[in-house]
Amino acid sequence: MAANIQLKLDTQYIHDSRLGLHRLSAEQLNDVYPRVGGILAEIADERRAGRHRFRELPHERPGVEAVMQAVADYHDSTDNLLVLGIGGSALGNIALQSALNPYTYNLLPREDRRGPRLFVLDNVDPVYFEAVMDFVGRDWSRTLVNVISKSGETAETSAQFLIVRNRLVEALGKAEGEDRIVVTTDAAHGTMRKIVNEQKYRSLIVPDGVGGRFSVLTPVGLFSAAMCGIDVDALLSGAAAMDAAVSNPDPAINPAAKIAAIHYLYMELGKSLHVMMPYSQQLKDLADWYRQLWAESLGKIRPDNQENVGPTPIRALGATDQHSQVQLYREGPHDKVFTFLEVEEFDVDTIIPRGFPGVEAMEYLGRSEEGTLGGLLNIEKKATALALLASQRPSMTIRFPAVNERTVGEFIYLYESVIPIMGKLLGVNPYDQPAVELGKQLTFHFMGRQGYEKMPE
Repeated sequence: MAANIQLKLDTQYIHDSRLGLHRLSAEQLNDVYPRVGGILAEIADERRAGRHRFRELPHERPGVEAVMQAVADYHDSTDNLLVLGIGGSALGNIALQSALNPYTYNLLPREDRRGPRLFVLDNVDPVYFEAVMDFVGRDWSRTLVNVISKSGETAETSAQFLIVRNRLVEALGKAEGEDRIVVTTDAAHGTMRKIVNEQKYRSLIVPDGVGGRFSVLTPVGLFSAAMCGIDVDALLSGAAAMDAAVSNPDPAINPAAKIAAIHYLYMELGKSLHVMMPYSQQLKDLADWYRQLWAESLGKIRPDNQENVGPTPIRALGATDQHSQVQLYREGPHDKVFTFLEVEEFDVDTIIPRGFPGVEAMEYLGRSEEGTLGGLLNIEKKATALALLASQRPSMTIRFPAVNERTVGEFIYLYESVIPIMGKLLGVNPYDQPAVELGKQLTFHFMGRQGYEKMPE
């Protein structure tokens, strides 16, 4: 990657001769690079014409000033931040929190946290929902609710909002209860904007042209991050730095183009399952975020020939899933490409003691030069990659020098930038999601919404 980019892309186990027929040669990549180079030029022209709006977010930073003002207004009066959203309105919030705050963040006393506890309610399971309600409802006056819905048409978020609003008003009265609501929605259109205007709710804006799965670097994801002490300026600076790298017109140097080209060539060879396997608990939910980005953007019917295309993204976790999935990955069908996420230096590391002298099955762990938990985890990643290589399974690695706002911003922007390239290679629109709509319409029908009396087809 570019010299000012901290992430490193390692593709040696894509090109290794031990892969045999599953190796990608330099000639294969060179054959597809002219097409990818043309796509990069096309995207650059479209960007100048105002398309690919997510690409401008780290530079224009729309809504960031309003986010920081809301944080200043609510931070000290809030012990619990409740985010109501689903899909792109939730996954980015969760990923930022788990990557950049401690795993036990919500359990810490206030003086040891950088902000309120965060609860992202991304489902309408009543047991899950009521467990959170029981907790935050102990003091609604110290709970802030962030409702995220660009349109206000999402049944799950709307249902949650109706319930939570009622409980706030019952507990605090209408004026005080509704003052504890911040709505993130469209600037001018949609049901939620109408409600905001009528009820005079505090609101943050989802920028025009930025779909939910691309919205983590907007107020959709930045408000909860900033409330919980995450440095959103550093996050956006990382994304801006990555923009320089993924704007390079040379696909052999451009990391987004290279990732897209590799995946496209392997899809042509029948490898349509794309496994992302972080060797870091902090990065686990970034891989979940990637799954939506990849699946909803690229799984489509091609309009020119009605072909069903698209990769199937899979999230695994190292070292956990070495004990649950690697058997399949090594001896199952040759239909997968693996992307490892590796951390070179963990925020903290733990020395493994040399216990039980003479018990080699344990003593070697503390004797090794890699005798820390971080060292063990990275050795396990190295071992898994080599074991896959021995079974002729291709993989690449993205290395984080450390997990921080800068590198997480780089990663998010990198993978968002892969999507339009892949979309053009596959011949699909990466920004729509037509297959999602029927399920929504059927939900409206069965829930008795007016205008949906007839069964949609």
